[in-house]
Amino acid sequence: MSPEEFRRHGRAMVDWIADYWERVEELPVRSRAQPGELRAALPAEAPEQGESFEAMMADVDELILPGITHWQSPNFFAYFPANSSPPAVLGELLSAGLGVQGMLWSTSPACTELETHVLDWLVGMLGLPAKFRSAGPGGGVIQDTASSSTLCALLAARERAVACVPEGSGGAAELADLVYYCSDQAHSSVEKAARIAGVAADRLRVLASDHDRRLAAATLRAAVEADRAAGLRPAFLCATVGTTSSNAIDPVAALGEVCAEHGLWLHVDAAMSGTAALCPELRWIHDGLERADSYCFNPHKWMFTNFDCDCFWVADRGPLLAALSILPEYLRNQASESGAVIDYRDWHVPLGRRFRALKLWFVIRSYGVAGLQAAVRGHVALAREFAAWVRDDPDWEVVGEPPLNLVCFRRRGGDDANERILEAVNAAGRVFLTHTKLDGRYTLRMSIGQTRTERRHVERAWKELRRAAAEL
Repeated sequence: MSPEEFRRHGRAMVDWIADYWERVEELPVRSRAQPGELRAALPAEAPEQGESFEAMMADVDELILPGITHWQSPNFFAYFPANSSPPAVLGELLSAGLGVQGMLWSTSPACTELETHVLDWLVGMLGLPAKFRSAGPGGGVIQDTASSSTLCALLAARERAVACVPEGSGGAAELADLVYYCSDQAHSSVEKAARIAGVAADRLRVLASDHDRRLAAATLRAAVEADRAAGLRPAFLCATVGTTSSNAIDPVAALGEVCAEHGLWLHVDAAMSGTAALCPELRWIHDGLERADSYCFNPHKWMFTNFDCDCFWVADRGPLLAALSILPEYLRNQASESGAVIDYRDWHVPLGRRFRALKLWFVIRSYGVAGLQAAVRGHVALAREFAAWVRDDPDWEVVGEPPLNLVCFRRRGGDDANERILEAVNAAGRVFLTHTKLDGRYTLRMSIGQTRTERRHVERAWKELRRAAAEL
C-alpha cells in the first residue's frame, strides 16, 4: 500500500467510523450471531494473493458487523462501559502510526515522559494523594487493565513483606506464610492474580461483605488477628471502590487503619468508579486513600478513552521495581544507568509497551477537565433519575442505594420473572442490560456511562423494561 493509497483508504476508514457512530444507536445492541457463524462464512484458508481494501471493508459490513455487540451504542447499559471518543481514536491512530516500542526511556523518550506527565496530571485531576506523583518515591504507569494492576500490587506487596524478614530467619522460605485478603465482592482478578503469583488457595482470604456489600474493617481485623495468632503473616488487602456487581464502595479509611496497624499493603481498585473523582463533590469515594500503597482506575471505562488504558500508581516504587526488574545485557544503556529516567518495562509484566499515553493526552486536552466533569455529572444525574422512576413504580424496586452511575433493581415477582424480562429486552435489540445476584436474588443492572448516552436513551430502556414486564 503506497502512501497515497494509505491516505485514500485512511480517509475512507475515518468516514466509515464516523458513519458508524452516527448510526450505531439504530443497530441491535447485542449481537444475534450464533456460535461458529462467522467462521463458517470465512474461507478455510488464507488468500494466496493480496486483496483490495474495498473487498476487506465489504466483508467488515457483511460479516463482521453482525457479530459485534455494540459497546459504543448509547443504548448499551450492560456490565460497565468500555468507552471511546473521537480524540481517543485519533490518539490511538497516531500511536499505531508511530509504532513506538516504549520499553525503555531510551527507545523513545517522549513515550515515557508524556506518560509520566499525564499520570501526574491525573493525580491532581482526581484529587489523589500527592505521594502518587512521580517527583517523589512513588509514581504512575499505564497498564492494560486493572487486573494487571492487581497482580503488580500483589507482587510488590509480597516483595516488601519478604524484604522485611530479618536476615537469616528464612527469607523466601516464609513466602508460604504470607496471607492475602479481599472481600467476596472484589473483582475475580484478585483470585487470578493470586493464582499467577503462585499463592496457595488457602492463603487467599475471601472475606464476607456486610449488608451493604462492603468489607467492614472489623471483619478484616478479626481475620488478620486470627492469622497472626496462627503464626501467619498478613501481607496484602485489595479494597474496592465500586464493585462490579453493585458499585459498592469499601470503607477505605477504616480498612487502611487496620492495614497500617498490621503492616499490610493496601491496594485500592477503583477500576470503573475512580473517574467520578474528577468531580470534587464525588471525591468522598476516595476517603482514606492517603493510607493506600497503590491505586488504579480505568480511563477506558468511564473517561472516554478507548480500551486498553488502566492507570496504576504506587506510593513507593521500590518494591514494585524489586519484584519486576530484570536487566539483560542487551537492554543496558547509559540513560538507564544514570538513574535519571524511568524505564516502564520494570513497572509491569510485559517487556514491550506501546504509546498509550497519546490517546489519554488527546482525551484530556480535547474535553478539558470541565468537559469530563460535565459528562460524569450527567451520567450520575441520569442514574439518579432512573432510580427515581423505578421507586415510583409499585411493581419495581431498587436494590440498594446507587452511589454513582449504576442502578441495581428488579421487578417484584421473583427471579424467574426478572430473568425473562431481561432476556426479552435484550432479544428485542433496542437496549442491552446485564444482571447479577445480590443477597441471592436475580437482580438487573442499569449501568449508565456510555459516551453518547442521553436522557432519551435511558427513557427508552425503562420503556422496554416495563413493556417486557407487561408481556410476561
